[in-house]
Amino acid sequence: MFTKKKSRFFILLSLIILAALAYFSWDYFLNRSQEVSYSQFYKLYQEDQIASVNISPGFLFFTLKSDSDSNKVKEYKCQNPNSPDLQEKLMIKGIDVKIQKDGGQILSIIFDLIFYGIFIGILFVVFRKFISPNTFKVQHKTGVKFDDVVGMDSLKKDMKQVIEIMKAPQEYAKKGIRMPKGILLEGQPGNGKTLFAKALAGEAKINFIPAKATDFESMFMAIGPMKVKLLFKKARRRAPCIVFIDEFDGIGTVRNYSGSAIETENTRIVTALLNELDGFEKTDGVLVLAATNSIHALDPALIRPGRFDAKFCVPYPDFDARKKLVELYCKNKSFSGDCSPELLAKEFDGYSCAKIESILNRASLIASQENKKEFNLKDVRKASKEV
Repeated sequence: MFTKKKSRFFILLSLIILAALAYFSWDYFLNRSQEVSYSQFYKLYQEDQIASVNISPGFLFFTLKSDSDSNKVKEYKCQNPNSPDLQEKLMIKGIDVKIQKDGGQILSIIFDLIFYGIFIGILFVVFRKFISPNTFKVQHKTGVKFDDVVGMDSLKKDMKQVIEIMKAPQEYAKKGIRMPKGILLEGQPGNGKTLFAKALAGEAKINFIPAKATDFESMFMAIGPMKVKLLFKKARRRAPCIVFIDEFDGIGTVRNYSGSAIETENTRIVTALLNELDGFEKTDGVLVLAATNSIHALDPALIRPGRFDAKFCVPYPDFDARKKLVELYCKNKSFSGDCSPELLAKEFDGYSCAKIESILNRASLIASQENKKEFNLKDVRKASKEV
């Protein structure tokens, strides 16, 4: 069953084909002319009896002055000698001259128009896909708050003051305090940087726009910088707003002027980020929160004070945080008495939040495979080696 778009396309294609057939059948069905020799045409030309001439690649179609007074003007034709000065001679005589394109040229023009139409349509679809207004979706409610984030107490305290400045930037501006333009979160993968960003937006009850490095990548040059502009334009319209860029080291790396296409595009993206961060006003109400695994890989101009005013390290969870994480992740799991939160917190020393969750989930699966109702410490240690 054809969709409406496909049906419209086939209807349009059919109309083009019918129009082409009508054009090419015009001469046979409706434009039959009496053929004469070129010598007769030349004689009439010398006698100044020709009124008009329509020059086509194969024939000369002409009318006579003697027929101009009659109701029906008869048309004659003769072979075109393709003389280079024929048109000039006819015009000197005062004969009305028209140049007719051949069917091949008309068909070529039609196909050219179809080709350019399809090409423009493809470009439109591609650009809509890569630079769609829906590329960066605004989340009005993240569903996460600081209570859902285990640990990071010092970071939460600092961020609460930032929230207050975002909500009333003009009041703080009177005191000479401006809102930070950007905050950088550094830490190993799986320690909750993304979760913290969502919690910050949820706690502040403001708009949240998540993005990641791969959102700015494209097979077309200059698309990345355009996406950067689109992201910040949308953030300004939705202010107060938090823009969270995950995997920041994927687009904010040190600029390299080697001349390769990849490095040139990366340089353009970094430059676009610099321009957008410099374009913030004190009362814009837009905060850029970026997460990276390696701050040393980032361009120094991008993370200098004034652009990213604060840099926080998100470390591995400490003992108390690990204990809370175990209690959180074991809430709906059955475990034996040798798996107390204190003991597991010691077992998970140096593990990230994500790894702790994966180990406990794997331990539950191991116990289920062995038809046990609850997992024990042995299952946890076996899961630690597998994860």
